[in-house]
Amino acid sequence: MINVAKNILNYFKRGLWSLTLLLFCIFSVSADAKEIKSMRIGQGVGNVRIVFDADSSFEYKAFLLSSPSRLVVDVYNIDVDPKIEHQIAKNNIISGTRVGNVDSNAKRIVFDLAKPAVIKKAFMLAPQSNFGWRFVVDVTIASEREFKSKVGTSYAYTSSDNPQSFVKKSPSSANKAKKNSNTKKIIVLDPGHGGKDPGAIGYSGVYEKNITLAMGKELKKILEQDGDYKVYLTRSTDIFIPLRDRVKIARKYKADLFLSIHADSAKNRSATGLSVYTLSETASDKEAAALAERENKADVVAGLNLVEHSKEVSDILINLAQRETMNRSSEFATFMVKEMRSSVKLVDNTHRFAGFAVLKAPDVPSVLLEMGYLSNRTEERLLKQQSYRRKLANATKRAVDDYFENMQHASLF
Repeated sequence: MINVAKNILNYFKRGLWSLTLLLFCIFSVSADAKEIKSMRIGQGVGNVRIVFDADSSFEYKAFLLSSPSRLVVDVYNIDVDPKIEHQIAKNNIISGTRVGNVDSNAKRIVFDLAKPAVIKKAFMLAPQSNFGWRFVVDVTIASEREFKSKVGTSYAYTSSDNPQSFVKKSPSSANKAKKNSNTKKIIVLDPGHGGKDPGAIGYSGVYEKNITLAMGKELKKILEQDGDYKVYLTRSTDIFIPLRDRVKIARKYKADLFLSIHADSAKNRSATGLSVYTLSETASDKEAAALAERENKADVVAGLNLVEHSKEVSDILINLAQRETMNRSSEFATFMVKEMRSSVKLVDNTHRFAGFAVLKAPDVPSVLLEMGYLSNRTEERLLKQQSYRRKLANATKRAVDDYFENMQHASLF
């Protein structure tokens, strides 16, 4: 009886070991599985960007076919989640997509083209920050003739064209490459008010125009210290500049980012907190609307009638202030709120929307920063201190770095 029991026990142990081995193999295969998990499509001006999120890098081939017009992306040795067929955001180039098999090693993703287009870029992005592997395809509208001239696999974009994209650069090499680049990002800082327009008057009588100028100079110094940015000020002295001339300055320098710097005031002297604004023709709340009205009236201070263009022109400007530009403005505002939250007190609903004239550059991402309330004794005292302004400037620098890094790695789309 004892021997029988031992045999049963041994048999059970062997069975348990086999089951464990089987489960290990199953989970190992599952852990090693590679998959394109999702897809995003972002609309630009005359172009779209397609971004695939994946577990790992993979080989690819992207090309055009005609009759009907379509973009084809073949991917190798990686699975594709079929649900990406339903992840098309509204856009003016791609009308539909489907996923199929080429053979046992390749999947095919087909995009139906609503109008002629060509591939501008196709590249892989290594994991960065909170993002995993991403494969990006940029497609832009073209003439029918140009489309037909690029049809066929002989014009394909392949992974062999960009072998370096599979290698994740170390921070040191990435920074070195950035330093050696001749194309610095251009930032225009706009210290609010000036000259005949003092702006808000603080609790003890300090002028907003002086606080914003001091902050602009501090922020310029901090942004330029690493050599990554070229920074211009709309004003570096106590002079009056009409609002739309400030926008013209940003466009003159072909700014990659425009930041207008202000300090708020309120009848309620207990009001405190920093806020960030981006453009909206409909203000997010009554407070935002009142603030926008006060700032836009600055044009009248010097006797200039630049309050607004005609309704028709205004509508055109807003339409030309491409969704891309407005989305980028909101993206930067999000980084600003994130960085400021760890440094200073914020108002509720920190990211707000208003019709500020200085935010209406049609092709420059633009944000307005309200650093706090000068009408509040404590915040006025803080804003008068260089150390506090430096704290704000350092937080802004981190937000700017995050924003441009994010743009570089296609996270907007």
